[in-house]
Amino acid sequence: MRLVIAKCSVDYVGRLSAHLPLATRLLMVKADGSVSIHADDRAYKPLNWMSPPCRLEEAPGVWRVVNKAGEELRITLEEVFQDTSYELGVDPGLRKDGVEAHLQELLAANPETLGEGFTLVRREYMTAIGPVDLLCRDANAGAVAVEVKRRGEIDGVEQLTRYLELMNRDPLLAPVTGVFAAQEIKPQARVLATDRGIRCVVVDYDRLRGIVRDELTLF
Repeated sequence: MRLVIAKCSVDYVGRLSAHLPLATRLLMVKADGSVSIHADDRAYKPLNWMSPPCRLEEAPGVWRVVNKAGEELRITLEEVFQDTSYELGVDPGLRKDGVEAHLQELLAANPETLGEGFTLVRREYMTAIGPVDLLCRDANAGAVAVEVKRRGEIDGVEQLTRYLELMNRDPLLAPVTGVFAAQEIKPQARVLATDRGIRCVVVDYDRLRGIVRDELTLF
């Protein structure tokens, strides 16, 4: 991974145009070829970025990042304060606990639990930033990215948001909607998901496993 701190301006030229005026920013170049521009706020989200496959062309005072569609991210460098590269090695990825992994497996076998007419395309659908738990099609054949958690919290919604932003750039998939599925979803996570157009599904793990509770209840 290459990290560059520089005073720069940025122009995006493609289907839309965008401009970032001169300021000090962090430029991140990953081994997968992606390039992203970050400010000292906004948490994980970059100001602008180019996903792989793309190529980086460097010349004195300017970077040109061009993807296969011919869209260009042009970074004009006025002053470079730091330019450092690190070898991070192979990341083992996020490992789910036993219940979460089994829940994903059960939902893959029973996609209609997530919505009427849902069918599974594949588990662990790989993107440039990691695998989406489930890629499904809804009753209208629309693509749906599903993030599965044992306990649904804000971090899970943020994770699914990143996947959706990336997947919706793929013309073979777009438009892609999102489903956040968990045994329990925290109120704050539900509010954030709803605000971002992500549907929440609370899953009964025992029912999926075929376990029927036989205790008597009043309601």
